[in-house]
This record gives sequence, C-alpha cells and structure tokens, in this order.
Amino acid sequence: MAVDETVQKQILQFAQGATALQIAYFGVAKNLFDHLGEAKSAGELAEAAGVDAGYCARWCDAAYAFEFLDESGDRFSLTPLGRAFVRTEPGSLFPAAVGSVLGAHMTERAAFYSATGERPGEKVLAERETILPLFGPMLEQSFGPLFQSEILPKVPVFAELNKRGGTVVDLGCGNGWYVRRLVKTCANLRGIGLDGFEENIRSAADLAEGEGIGDRVDFRSGDINEFSVEEPVDLIGMNRALHHVWNEKENVFRILHDHLKPGGSAVIWEPAWVEERSDLRKPGWKKLAVQNLNEFVQGNHLLRPTEIEEAFRQVGMTAQTYLFAGGTEAVIVGTRPG
Repeated sequence: MAVDETVQKQILQFAQGATALQIAYFGVAKNLFDHLGEAKSAGELAEAAGVDAGYCARWCDAAYAFEFLDESGDRFSLTPLGRAFVRTEPGSLFPAAVGSVLGAHMTERAAFYSATGERPGEKVLAERETILPLFGPMLEQSFGPLFQSEILPKVPVFAELNKRGGTVVDLGCGNGWYVRRLVKTCANLRGIGLDGFEENIRSAADLAEGEGIGDRVDFRSGDINEFSVEEPVDLIGMNRALHHVWNEKENVFRILHDHLKPGGSAVIWEPAWVEERSDLRKPGWKKLAVQNLNEFVQGNHLLRPTEIEEAFRQVGMTAQTYLFAGGTEAVIVGTRPG
C-alpha cells in the first residue's frame, strides 16, 4: 500500500526544515551570521570569520538557497531569516540550529549503542568539537528569559534571600549563566559555580568578568558528588543538572542538606517528566520525549517533580513545586528546617 500523499508531504517538510537548520548550524558554529552585519563577499566573510574560503563559499551558496542570505553582485547580506540566527540579536533562534545538530548526533549515538545497551555517559556531548562550546550559550538563550521573567519573580526564595544577603552555589553550572543572572539581579548575593568541564569554568569566569561581577562569583572545577564549602551556604541551585546524578541521589541530597544553613534552600530546576504517556502528544511536550531518549545515552532519565519532592523529604527537608512553561518546566524548592 502506497504511502498517503499527505503523509509524504508532511515528512518532506520535516526533512526540509531539518536540512535548513543544519545549514544554519554551520553559520552559527563558525560565527558567519554574526560577521554579516554589513554585506561581504564570500572571501571577505571567510577572512573575517577565520574559516577556509572554499568551505565558506559553499556555505554561502547553501545559505542563499535556504533564504538565509541575499546576494547583490558578489556580496552577501542577511535576510530576516538569517538575522534570526545572529547570536547577539534579541530573541535569537540560534539554539534551534544547535539543538537540531546536537539532537541528530545524540539520536545516532542512541541507535548505535542500542545494539549493546551501553550508556557511555556525558562524554558523548564532547564527541562533536563544535557543539560543546555552544551548549552553555544554547541553554542560556533558551532558558534565561524564562528564568528572568517568570521564575525569579514567582519563586519567593530568591527575593527573600536577596533581602538578607548571602551565598548561593550553582552545582553543574555550565557556562555559569544561572548564577551570573542571579547575582546580577540580586545585588546582595555572592555566588559559587561548580562544573566538571574545565572549558565551562573558563568560559563562565570570562563572562562574569565581562559583566562586571567577577569579584562576586567564584567558579571552580569539581565533581558534584565531592562538593564541599568552608561553611554552610544560604542557597544551592541545580539547574537541569540533577537528572545527571540521580543514580547517586542519596549522596547528592545528603550534600544539599548538610551544606545548607538551617532555613536555607536548595532550588532544583528540571524538565518535568510526564505522569501519563498521553501527555507527550500535547503541544510543547514532544521535546521531552526526544530529550529523554538522548539522556538515556548519557546514563540519565528525566524526573517527575514528585520524585524530587520525595528525595527532599528523605533527608528531612520540606519541598514545594512550581511549574512553568505550560507545566514542562519544574522548580522544586527544598528547605532545611531552621
């Protein structure tokens, strides 16, 4: 039985969109969109971005074909579609391009390792050299606005902590965007960021210096399971990091409890895994199914907020959940009794 023509068209549209984002990824990864603030020839663009002229010329052809670029004479300029991928543009959509290529890489790895059941861990993220430097900026652009406009104002613990001042720790900080935004918004806080990738730590420290808060944030390389501080802190945040260490949750939640002052809070921000499989077909939820497959390759799985609440209770902390983005994002605040 032949595939229905309507289904054929739908699949081909999916394929065309994926191909367009792959072309956009090349431009994002090599900063080609960013260097087209004014029209340039392919040779001038290659020199400005520091890429091979032959590769750049072929990319210009492909970007022109997908209407990211216009041409006048031998000079290329950005179309509105192309400008959407400039990383400094407000509301930039460059995370869509990064996510498309990262998703394809992770899905290929899932297909490969499914033959043996091996789950090699986070090293798969570093197998594509151009992706890792973009991972932190992708998360910042994707989730920073939600944090700033919704989570900070609506989760009371942040305002309460800023009133009295104190120290906040970000475990698994990546490029430090979460703790950097928190410290910039809450003038009475100091921050510590911990991450296992040295490249992330260097990037976070450079960004903090550039933002004028380098003296208020200390970034350190280390393992979450071995985290310690000289004295208890006021708040510990884990931004989309808990599912990476859920297999060691007993130790992680002991660390959270023991390194908080009495009355201090741990703020866990995680994608909220569904209670019912049928929820995955709702608008905005399909991405969680894809992420959960990709996380499995890394030895992880997404968590239900109720699981996190129970883990807090197991170490004697109270817990409250706040839902955002139509319920797909969960912030769970666990408080150590005063």
